[in-house]
Amino acid sequence: MKKDFQKVNNAVRSEIQEYLDVRQQRRWVFPRAALVGAAAGVMALLFRAALTGMDALRNLMIAWARGLPAWGWIFPILFTSAGAGVSVFMVRRYAPEASGSGIPHLEAVLHRFRKLDWSRVLPVKFFGGILAIGSGLALGREGPTVQMGGAIGDAVSRFLKVSQRERLTLISAGAGAGLAAAFNAPLSGLVFVLEEVRRDFQPIVFGAAFVAAVIADIIARIGAGPFPVFIVPSYPTPPLPSLAIFALMGIVAGFLGVIFNRGLLYSLNTYSRLPAKYVVPAAALIGGVIGLIGWFSPLLIGNGHTLAESALKGELVLAVIPLFFLVRFLLTTTSYSTGAPGGIFAPLLVLGALIGLGIGELAHTLMPDVVPIPAVFAVVGMAAYFTAIVRAPLTGIMLIVEMTGNYAQMLPLLVSCFCAYAVAEFMKDFPIYESLLERDLKRGGDDHALKEPSVMEFIVQGGAPFAGREVRSLGLPAGCIIVRCSDGKREWVPKANTRLHPHMRITAVIAPEAADSIKALRHGCEARKGKKVA
Repeated sequence: MKKDFQKVNNAVRSEIQEYLDVRQQRRWVFPRAALVGAAAGVMALLFRAALTGMDALRNLMIAWARGLPAWGWIFPILFTSAGAGVSVFMVRRYAPEASGSGIPHLEAVLHRFRKLDWSRVLPVKFFGGILAIGSGLALGREGPTVQMGGAIGDAVSRFLKVSQRERLTLISAGAGAGLAAAFNAPLSGLVFVLEEVRRDFQPIVFGAAFVAAVIADIIARIGAGPFPVFIVPSYPTPPLPSLAIFALMGIVAGFLGVIFNRGLLYSLNTYSRLPAKYVVPAAALIGGVIGLIGWFSPLLIGNGHTLAESALKGELVLAVIPLFFLVRFLLTTTSYSTGAPGGIFAPLLVLGALIGLGIGELAHTLMPDVVPIPAVFAVVGMAAYFTAIVRAPLTGIMLIVEMTGNYAQMLPLLVSCFCAYAVAEFMKDFPIYESLLERDLKRGGDDHALKEPSVMEFIVQGGAPFAGREVRSLGLPAGCIIVRCSDGKREWVPKANTRLHPHMRITAVIAPEAADSIKALRHGCEARKGKKVA
């Protein structure tokens, strides 16, 4: 008992010392963030180059196999099946936290719910992602690049032996740098960290993420060129009467975004019921089916970049768009459910482009004067669908502007994203990364089993049970101490009469015997669906 008390006391002292040393940390955090950004940029370049080579190899193999009409279809099946099976085996054997996009795991690390071991995550994510995405699974490289960027931030922080708070800041900076380098979109990387990954607007986090994203983007542009990710025409600003159609598209995107979120969770839950010995064979089987589809249409498998670019240029006819959307929807949810390293960023942008082009083509047929260029809707549809699924509208808007270079579509982007966001909120659907994080914490079961005192951070959401209450009235058990509060502008050590407000960040030190308080803190800081608590 005395030993546990000493550990808790040391943890509290450490947090207070970090609080007192915050000015000293700011002096060095930006050069260190620049180092993280440079390393993340190089990593993203290598990952992109490897996947480009794998895509070319896959397409050559499919073209060769088509020359063998009697039995050529077997080669795409074997190719994708092997890639899916080996990548899932690597993840399950060496780094389970590297499965999927990795963004929910990174958020859990930044909230101190999970640990991050960069030496395991980085190689498994890199090589497993090349095998999974390169072989043809309908996954994207952007989510893995974000997690690998965070892992690089962890590696740099451990090598330089910085404090725990600065370590989390560098992990956040690495995540933003990874997204910036993946999309050639530095502002999107910065906004994604602030709006989704960290949800922390403190100057030290903002500055570190900004520096890392810019440096990573410079490295990426040196290696891959200064061009946007999607090469599309510079479309003019649509006429004002078309805003009603953009609003309608946002509503449709919001509804379909909720379906995507629930479909993805259903697919994950279904796959998770398989006995452990069948998980890798099932992944290989799913890969084989995807390989067969690729033999018929290579456009439909992989990250979908070519399909998205075709939609953005208006090269798809209306009749095939619903079929393409349905196939890509099913391929994305089933590919992600295998646990292979790969994200949903790029796949959901493909789906959004198809939604937008379909509505644009239909509106152009009925009202050609109001909708003169249907492909404009594909550009806006990507942002609207991203907003509905991830619930990060600023990131969605900035991402599409930087990826396509279409700055003239700002007003339609705002209208569609607002409508998509409103529909998803009205349907009381949780953002996808929040849902995946919640699912991971519930399934893991080890977030409530502490072997030593732990320091964890929580954000008081609007409408949460703790919002508006004083610290002494929270009913936390002995061994759970709130040691720091932050409102984004200042930080302080709370007292018993300190009142918690929405969007406030609190830091708690939790002893092993008070492990149940983690559940109480999470419950008290989360907003309740359909219920506002004072």
